[in-house]
Amino acid sequence: MLSIRHKVAPPLRLGVSVGLEQFTWHFLHLPSQQSPIDSRKLMTHAARRSLRSSYNERMSGKDVVKPSGAGVKLTYDDYVQFPEDGKRHELIDGEHYVTPTPSRKHQAISGNIHGMLWSYLQQHPIGRIFAAPFDVIFSDFDVVEPDLLYLSTKRFGEIETSPWIRGAPDLVVEIGSPNTRKRDETIKRRLYERFGVSEYWVVDPELDAVKVYRRTGERFERVAELSLEHDDYLTSPFFPDLSLPLSKIFED
Repeated sequence: MLSIRHKVAPPLRLGVSVGLEQFTWHFLHLPSQQSPIDSRKLMTHAARRSLRSSYNERMSGKDVVKPSGAGVKLTYDDYVQFPEDGKRHELIDGEHYVTPTPSRKHQAISGNIHGMLWSYLQQHPIGRIFAAPFDVIFSDFDVVEPDLLYLSTKRFGEIETSPWIRGAPDLVVEIGSPNTRKRDETIKRRLYERFGVSEYWVVDPELDAVKVYRRTGERFERVAELSLEHDDYLTSPFFPDLSLPLSKIFED
């Protein structure tokens, strides 16, 4: 029998995304007897298999964002294949971000804010507060897990909330870390701004500070920069007559 030998494709090297030139090489060097449809199926299968195998690799703490045209964007279909490894996996514009498990201080701050807002909402049932891990799906390419989010009763009735949230919460809270500070302040801020979040709190556990961004028209405006050092209080129009002392927010 005649033996047909094919070139051996170089291994797909995937981190956050896959270069288009790698897909092109594999596509052009598929066995010639494959039909175009079968070839596309093989290409997609091989790429996704390689993507899944890369999700458990060690990720860099740097917030490196490649241009959207430099690689293949991941989608929600890929997102649901991410491992249940205790880390926070997110998609922003099709890029895969992995955040290590949170520190003790991070969790203390999250619990403090959640507890104070939950207690307020028990007395004033105007909405609901949720804590991570909880998916917020903005688009097929944008799926994130904010540390905390608030939905007013009105907003709760306007968007899909079962089993996850599809749409913009009223308020999003992100508690930063050295690995996520740049992402929270730039990439995520622009994401929340673009998809219609009304208010965004960025909490910095290292500086004991909180930045408050509030929507004005189509853009966010930074309306407050608070610090524990100055004994500041955090307020929001979403929670009338409530003042959150930063001494309680950063209580460890």
